[in-house]
Amino acid sequence: METTSTIGLVFGGIILLLGLSVVLGTFFTIDTAHAGIVQRLGKFSRIAHPGLNFKIPFIDDVVRKISLQVQQLDVKVETKTKDNVFVLIPISVQYQVIPEKVYEAFYKLSDPIKQIESFVYNVILGHVPKMTLDQTFEQQAQIAIDVKDSLDESMREFGYSIAKSLITDIVPDEKVKAAMNDINAAAREREATVSRAETEKLLLVKKAEAEAESKKLQGEGIANQRTAIVEGLRESVTKFSESVSGATARDAMTMVLMTQYFDTLKEVAGGNRSNTIMMPHTPNALVDLFAQFRDAIVTGNVASAATMDSGTSKR
Repeated sequence: METTSTIGLVFGGIILLLGLSVVLGTFFTIDTAHAGIVQRLGKFSRIAHPGLNFKIPFIDDVVRKISLQVQQLDVKVETKTKDNVFVLIPISVQYQVIPEKVYEAFYKLSDPIKQIESFVYNVILGHVPKMTLDQTFEQQAQIAIDVKDSLDESMREFGYSIAKSLITDIVPDEKVKAAMNDINAAAREREATVSRAETEKLLLVKKAEAEAESKKLQGEGIANQRTAIVEGLRESVTKFSESVSGATARDAMTMVLMTQYFDTLKEVAGGNRSNTIMMPHTPNALVDLFAQFRDAIVTGNVASAATMDSGTSKR
């Protein structure tokens, strides 16, 4: 009886375990933004959607839960530009499974990551070798767009869509980067030198214009000064001739010159910064100076008279 009872308990436990397995194997859940691939005896049965789902225990099997979220794949492609510069181009490809094509995404590609990488290599190697390094930098955004369009067209039949393709950087060889930095530094230095030269040229031009204007004003001042001196001399000679009877214009001119001579000596002696000037100043010297003034005036009159006679004879 005890043996029979023990056997009964064992069978009861087995039946209970089988029941629990059946119950637990009947229900399964799929998370949001995911899809489940259900196979029946190794053959595709259906797509399980998010939430609570049912299947036949021991017959149906959930072989894969596929994410429908946008995922990112980072690919680094090394290639050579048209001007023989090797560059490393990191590309970030954002992709996702199309909800309506979960079957194609799971069954048509055994390794979608490798497939996407192959397409990226194909597009990059078809574009960059036709461009120089500068053009590659300039058309970085266009290359990313071409990668996205080409990938999206190729991968859509396999159940994948390409959300975005981003080229995060273009990394040339270190020696090339150093050379580019040297070229940019030299170009900026050349621009700075030209700018400094233009500034110096402008300063010199302005300085020359200022000097020319200064000379012009000085000339006008000297001319006005001489005019004033001539007018003053004429007025002095006229008043002297009127005041002293029998005096001639020559006598008045000599007197004025002597007066100016003494005024000049006074100014030289009164200046704080004047150097010492040694000059004769005796009565005989004054007589000689007066004689020099007189001779100069006589010579001037003779020359003027000769000029007038020559003009008359020519007529």
